[in-house]
Amino acid sequence: MSGKTPTLTERRKAATQLDIARAAARLFTEHGAQGTTAEAIAAAAGVAPRTFYRYFRTKEDAVAPLLVVGADSWRDHLASTPEGTPLLKAVEDAIHKTISAADATPEFSWTRGLLRAARGDDSALAAVWHRVNGESETRLRPVLARLAPETDEVTVHLVAAAATDAIRISLELWAGTEERSAPVELAVRCFRGLSSGLDVSRGQ
Repeated sequence: MSGKTPTLTERRKAATQLDIARAAARLFTEHGAQGTTAEAIAAAAGVAPRTFYRYFRTKEDAVAPLLVVGADSWRDHLASTPEGTPLLKAVEDAIHKTISAADATPEFSWTRGLLRAARGDDSALAAVWHRVNGESETRLRPVLARLAPETDEVTVHLVAAAATDAIRISLELWAGTEERSAPVELAVRCFRGLSSGLDVSRGQ
């Protein structure tokens, strides 16, 4: 997290982008990627098409701010971990807490629709999903390094990759089912499987 306080203009810009992202996610979920246009997204968000294109190059790009909010929330949970918590346990707890909390939000239900659309008929939407995950992994590394300053750089990178992929895989698998509850335990299971060979204590 940055210590810089956003200006009023920056906050308004971020709020408009998130409004557009929510409208895009809802329309993608309801109509699929092929059945949704940038103009329809702009109308649903209550902005002019020129405003839409001021912030996003394509209709698929418009969902990125919504996905980033989830990634930011997960890093915030991890950053608030009590001092002294073993690194892998801290990551597991943050994964569990974040996905459990997201389960009650409409944005989380739209994630399923977005992932289905990405897998089904729009490679550009899939590219946005993978880009956001890659950026989240990069931003996660300094958070992990601060939590476990004694951990070497290679291990920090591996834990960041394991955590990011665990959440990504669990959500992608969940999106292909009709299961209503969020894949909390699946995400933890994925992380344990991906991190099991790492030389970092789980505190268990």
